[in-house]
Amino acid sequence: MPRLSALPPLPIDWTRQRLIDTRTMPPRVVVAAAVIERDGRLLVTRRLAGTHLAGTWEFPGGKCEEGESLAGCLARELIEELGVTARIGRTLMTTAHHYEDRTIELHFMACEIDGPPRALLNQDMRWVARDDLDPLDFPPADAALIEQLKRDTP
Repeated sequence: MPRLSALPPLPIDWTRQRLIDTRTMPPRVVVAAAVIERDGRLLVTRRLAGTHLAGTWEFPGGKCEEGESLAGCLARELIEELGVTARIGRTLMTTAHHYEDRTIELHFMACEIDGPPRALLNQDMRWVARDDLDPLDFPPADAALIEQLKRDTP
């Protein structure tokens, strides 16, 4: 039997005062999302049927591949989903959200795109004013960014 000092420490959830067994935690998915604004409107797309959180609106982007940088991931996703090249700017916000089957680590990044976006995956797409974000159904992980965008209206 290994000595207690030889075992790796388990994280503690102080809100519930219990140990967390990381071996049973859902997988962590790193996602990069583009915050693209033109003429006072933000570009949003709708998640396709058959995907996690299908039908909800989101900022374009996607999962990072193993070893891929956030900027590289976002540039690749924008080409694949919208057929545009982009200048990837600073990270506006990083947040994590725990779903039953996964934890999403979400990096929202300011971007400028070259040319008009096209819905290459046949996803719904629209330009929305900041004040018009509320009626759209976004995933819970986007809530903090949406609140910040509404607060920071230029």
